[in-house]
Amino acid sequence: MVAHEMNQDGTLRALPERGRNADVIETHARIERDATSRRTFLGGAAAVAAAAATLTRAGTALARTSTDLAAQPPAGFAPFAAPGRVVKVKKAGCLEANGLFPKPDDAKEMLRRALQDLTGKGDLSEATKLFVHPQDKVCVKVNGIALQNMATNKELVLPFIEAMIASGVPPTNITVLEQYPGFMQGTRITAKSVPAGVSVVWHSNKDATMDWRDIPGTQRHTKFVRVLTESTALINFALIKDHSICGYTGALKNMTHGCSVNPQDFHDHHASPQIAVLSAQDILRSRLRLCIIDGFKLMAHGGPLYRHPEYVVPHESVYVSTDPVALDAVGWGLVEKARASFGLKSLTDEGRPPAYIQAAADLGVGIADPAKIVLHELTVA
Repeated sequence: MVAHEMNQDGTLRALPERGRNADVIETHARIERDATSRRTFLGGAAAVAAAAATLTRAGTALARTSTDLAAQPPAGFAPFAAPGRVVKVKKAGCLEANGLFPKPDDAKEMLRRALQDLTGKGDLSEATKLFVHPQDKVCVKVNGIALQNMATNKELVLPFIEAMIASGVPPTNITVLEQYPGFMQGTRITAKSVPAGVSVVWHSNKDATMDWRDIPGTQRHTKFVRVLTESTALINFALIKDHSICGYTGALKNMTHGCSVNPQDFHDHHASPQIAVLSAQDILRSRLRLCIIDGFKLMAHGGPLYRHPEYVVPHESVYVSTDPVALDAVGWGLVEKARASFGLKSLTDEGRPPAYIQAAADLGVGIADPAKIVLHELTVA
């Protein structure tokens, strides 16, 4: 079978042998079909607002899910948490000449500085000790759906993995997870690039052992994948991107739709409030320890794929927080600012505001109110 890749005009072209992946092609095509059908079905921002209002009225009832699959930290260990606090570290010139990947030394130092500001620990391994314990089983969720053009870069992910090992976490307790093999290839993380013993896997929307779970307020059910449910800790590496269905995709969606077997079933109403309700599930909330945003580039339009590179700009930043809602609130603002610089309509004016961010805050997942978010910005030479 000859594999293909989407051109910017939506047509397909044959791929050379290197980089072929039928899963990626099928998934990308389905995403495009979903985006078109959902926009036709919805009828715009009014439906989004109504769905968010319904979720808000449900309030804590939706936040209280079954605790059967909640993870418990190792005895005596209390993971570091700072709701509403976001740290940004920026470094000009941190991208390689190709404009795609960060320089390894710069990425590692930006991560170190960000975690130092967040935790007060100047050493990377000492900082990671506040998030993971040697007895934890750690799921590291990355994002490579836009392939190598814009993925969570190995130059940012690998230093954190190495720091976890240095802090005492056995390599065999660490698994790097993505949805499809082609998406993992986009991150350039392979079994050979990680320390010996670390697993690099993908679930292909199939690898789940839990029973189906009804998701309140959605009339849908799902299963979260085995690597997540067998872990005790989740480290979330996400991006800053426009999304054709839900408006913005960052920390929350990377977990909710990237770790379940049927993400396509949670796209109605621009995935609001579905992302919020999924993020409120005990399976995610009890495991999430830290979110790290690869902000070396920013996608203002055309996401989640890479069909409009003219709207992808260098951002040269790394963000860290234990609060995925606060991160997404900040990221949404960044995308809107970039859209305005291109003369594009706001996501709200296009009828696809990411209402799920506030809905997640209403469920207690994090803080969305700009007045309550503390964003600390650092620039390194």
